[in-house]
Amino acid sequence: MIKLRDLEYLTAIDKHKHFGKAALACFVSQPTLSGQLMKLEQQLGLQLVERHRRNVMLTPAGEQLVQEARKVLQAAGQFESCAKALLDPFAGDLHLGLIPTLAPYLLPHIMADLNTSLPNINFFLHENQTKVLLQQLDEGKLDVLILPYLAEMEKFESYQLFDEPLMLATPKNHRLATKKSLSLTDLQGEKILTLADGHCLKDQAMGYCFAAGAKEDNSFQATSLETLRHMVASGMGITLLPALATQGNVASDTIHYGAFQAPVPVRGISLVIRPNYSRMQCVRAIVASVRKSLSDIIS
Repeated sequence: MIKLRDLEYLTAIDKHKHFGKAALACFVSQPTLSGQLMKLEQQLGLQLVERHRRNVMLTPAGEQLVQEARKVLQAAGQFESCAKALLDPFAGDLHLGLIPTLAPYLLPHIMADLNTSLPNINFFLHENQTKVLLQQLDEGKLDVLILPYLAEMEKFESYQLFDEPLMLATPKNHRLATKKSLSLTDLQGEKILTLADGHCLKDQAMGYCFAAGAKEDNSFQATSLETLRHMVASGMGITLLPALATQGNVASDTIHYGAFQAPVPVRGISLVIRPNYSRMQCVRAIVASVRKSLSDIIS
């Protein structure tokens, strides 16, 4: 009978492409991992791994079966989580993923309430870009995501948490900084500083800007909102920032944050889980807690 541990060894080889690194990740010796994979190959009657002096790679058969191995391991993890949830759905570890343009600005507002309302949950926080988070959620490495909802998330279940307005950040001496009533049409002809490709906020913000007749400033692309903020503060241009990132008088002496009149540009923030996730009572409690925490901050 095939053991789950052997499937873990196979997926580790696929990830690390090296026996030593894979063994280290699995907390076993290299001979143990190599020997078990050879036994698995003998059991299946298939060569799964090409062994070379400096590296290792999967055969076509190995490439196909490692995908099935991940599904089996995910199902096993779900089985274990379900059993734990039956004992106490409000206890244990929970891995929460967020994107870099949301995590540092949202977490200070929600974590105190989450820890109070769910005192027996051990929250592990993970920050990464949307594509990576969705893959880790699909593989069972993460339990819950909080991030802007996108069309590609249709295969998952989602719960709307709040709509976060996008604010216009300009230098204090910019012509739009003194405008009392700001609308998206005021961006016509403006060049907008943006994040680098791979950040969903870039696509969301520029969607509004392009519709208003603005252009992307291709002279610089930031990897974080803080870099964008510093660029605006130094007079290099203007940008759209999520409302939570403008809280607390951040660089208020050099930057003007302007709120748009209706129609207000927003990004919808949702909680996303795998279909048939076993800890739904816990999920509902998280949704309620986050909504309550943000009710007085995001109107």
